[in-house]
Amino acid sequence: MRKLLSSPANMALSDAENSIYQKSLTYIADLSLNLMAVKVSNHPEDFLAWCTELLSLCRQGINRDLLEADQFKPLEKLEALLANGISVSQLKMLRIAPWPIFVSFIENQAENHALKERLSLLDYIRTLSSCSLDSMSDNDRLAFAGKHTNYHDYTVYDFDVEWFASTKGAKVFHTLLSEKSAEFEHALSYIPISGEVNPEHYRNFSRAYKQIFANYKVNKTSGEKAPLAPATRLLAMRRPDHFVALTNAKLEVLCQGLGLIKFNNFDFESYWQELIGTIRSCAWWHQEQPANDLEHKIWQARAILVDLFLFVDEDVAFNSNFLRLRDKALNKPRASNSSRRTKVKLTVAEQVDQALAVEGTPEFLKGKRESIISSVKQGKSVEQVLMLMRAIFS
Repeated sequence: MRKLLSSPANMALSDAENSIYQKSLTYIADLSLNLMAVKVSNHPEDFLAWCTELLSLCRQGINRDLLEADQFKPLEKLEALLANGISVSQLKMLRIAPWPIFVSFIENQAENHALKERLSLLDYIRTLSSCSLDSMSDNDRLAFAGKHTNYHDYTVYDFDVEWFASTKGAKVFHTLLSEKSAEFEHALSYIPISGEVNPEHYRNFSRAYKQIFANYKVNKTSGEKAPLAPATRLLAMRRPDHFVALTNAKLEVLCQGLGLIKFNNFDFESYWQELIGTIRSCAWWHQEQPANDLEHKIWQARAILVDLFLFVDEDVAFNSNFLRLRDKALNKPRASNSSRRTKVKLTVAEQVDQALAVEGTPEFLKGKRESIISSVKQGKSVEQVLMLMRAIFS
């Protein structure tokens, strides 16, 4: 364990990764005796794998019965920090990933991130493209804007409408969206539904969107400040190939991982110049339209799918509002976390063989089976090794 805890000191870390490591040491100090009792078999050589390994040991290796009452808080903070470290490192990789790696990573994350539901949401929104916001039903408008209600019939909305970015906490936004939907539609009309989106399109949208809030009167006082996050949800639903849907919780980690100076929830210019500008500079974003069906769906939503490079727990997909409503309607009891999926411990060779058996895996990767197994045994995940192999040899 001592070797594992100190190993990031010898890694090439970004400023954000180093900051996360230094902060983690303060929580590790409070848990040192408990951590030292945990058996370590893997010693990763990169920060992403290190965060993944240590997070797994914190959740499954530490004997919680031996923790003092005041140690649970540091453990909780350490786990959150390591999860953040995974997101930062994956976003760092995103900046240099070519299209095959981008797609491969998303496919590998499909189950945890409920990719099927997310794509169903985007498919449904696409069917609304000929409707204006003011002509949509209330349920469709809320689906577009990212607010779930119990009126979203699971047989119609076979997805959680809050995937990518929930806006349920943006009360003024929803008040205005209900009362001034035509004005929001006017703002969105500046963003073309196909082709290039340029700075003028975006800035025209921003001005019109902000004006809706500026005209809103609270206690006879006008001038509500327009929030950025709900605006990005509208933009990302209209053009998921160009815009990332933000929440306050995602903003900091996206800035850290993409190497941006953090901006706030009212900074429309930095969102366009920094975040969207960085996304549009990535090699995968410039990929030509693919012929493969799944790849084409991913390509159509390539900007908004940056979400899948953020860490989520394994049970996130099971907390979908769609599943909750469906199971309630069917009087089906919700499965406990422990029984939601059956986990079978596979050997390294079995993990590699399982990954190589996926349809469409290139023959050159299958021919490097032994090298892949060797790299996984050194601490890297199967997904990491395959991605690196694709980048090097494809």
